[in-house]
Amino acid sequence: MQFIEMSGKTLLRLSKEGGPSLEELAAVGVNNESVVRINRQGDIELRRADGWDLIGGLLGDYEHRVQRETGMDWA
Repeated sequence: MQFIEMSGKTLLRLSKEGGPSLEELAAVGVNNESVVRINRQGDIELRRADGWDLIGGLLGDYEHRVQRETGMDWA
């Protein structure tokens, strides 16, 4: 599966355009220093101490938004 990895700070900016609210992300532990990744289906995973935790998904034209915001391609 392909992902784009980013900081929690970047995800918080992206979520304003379609996805979990800032409050929902904070409730599951996302903060500016978090490590998150998004797969091509729009699923958001948060890095925990022992692995990755699925925490939600992005909506809309997220593929282009993720690439634009991070400058990265799917890997």
